[in-house]
Amino acid sequence: MVCPRCIKVVREELESIGLPVFEVELGKATVCASVDVREETIRDVLYKNEFELLCDSKSELVEQVKLAVIDLIYQDKLPLLNTTVSTYLAAEFMKDYATISSTFKALEEMPLSRYILLQKIERTKELLEYNQESVSQIANRLGYKSVQHLSAQFKEITGVTPLRYRNAGGPARKPIHQLKD
Repeated sequence: MVCPRCIKVVREELESIGLPVFEVELGKATVCASVDVREETIRDVLYKNEFELLCDSKSELVEQVKLAVIDLIYQDKLPLLNTTVSTYLAAEFMKDYATISSTFKALEEMPLSRYILLQKIERTKELLEYNQESVSQIANRLGYKSVQHLSAQFKEITGVTPLRYRNAGGPARKPIHQLKD
């Protein structure tokens, strides 16, 4: 869940199957455990809305890492980091980065570094579509050392330069799960 609309949908769906919901926040819902609703029912109602139920520690770690990456990118925290994203994540989750990375790859079938890159490119697309900042400003906002680095990565993923993307009005965006390779 990455937006208020997602939180609303999860709350409404859980309540529709009779679960009293105490709180729903990004990546987590707190419900009354005394109500007898099968886990399969919860899983089905979430899946219907393209969410998933996480029940093991590895899945929870991956979801938390995703949320942390999204927070870094969408809350403009990358330029404020005095360290690398990998060092930040290791400190944030009090785990060795190799453990975080290998767990992520095993469950997502994509390296964590690729996921981070894809999130940055999606954010770049969004900012280009707003047409309020220069490519240089976007590069700074996303923690790139140079416009050239952003442009090279952007072209590698999308097949066009950021300026061409902006001038074309932003070709149809694909969901991130379609950009794995």
